[in-house]
Amino acid sequence: MTETETESLIRTYYAAFGHGDREAMLALLAEDVVHDVNQGPRERGKAAFRDFLGHMDHSYRERLTGLTIMVDASGSRAAAEFVVEGEYLATDAGLPPARGQRYSLAAGAFFAVAEGRITRVTTYYNLQEWLRQIGGAA
Repeated sequence: MTETETESLIRTYYAAFGHGDREAMLALLAEDVVHDVNQGPRERGKAAFRDFLGHMDHSYRERLTGLTIMVDASGSRAAAEFVVEGEYLATDAGLPPARGQRYSLAAGAFFAVAEGRITRVTTYYNLQEWLRQIGGAA
């Protein structure tokens, strides 16, 4: 893929996120996609990614602002930087109780791309800052 095609792919992925269209997001992933969850395990496959999205939608309401996408010259790697504006809706296992707390966090993601699909998503945000903002132990 070219740089422009990869940038378009990543923009389409985030547009689907913004519209809450999880099936459109999944359609952009390779069947064996690798997902590196922030502060969590490496997961593989669309089924695991679908489960992750369902879990996130249950516990959090999020929107992204300030999206910036960077792509390498080969079009095989990309990065995105953004701010997550969110609300903690339902208590997530191992985390403080949810009470509708709002948060705003700088975050980023790294992507590998091949044959027109996203093959890896690695997400990063500062968990300690998130805990501070929701009033949890940091």
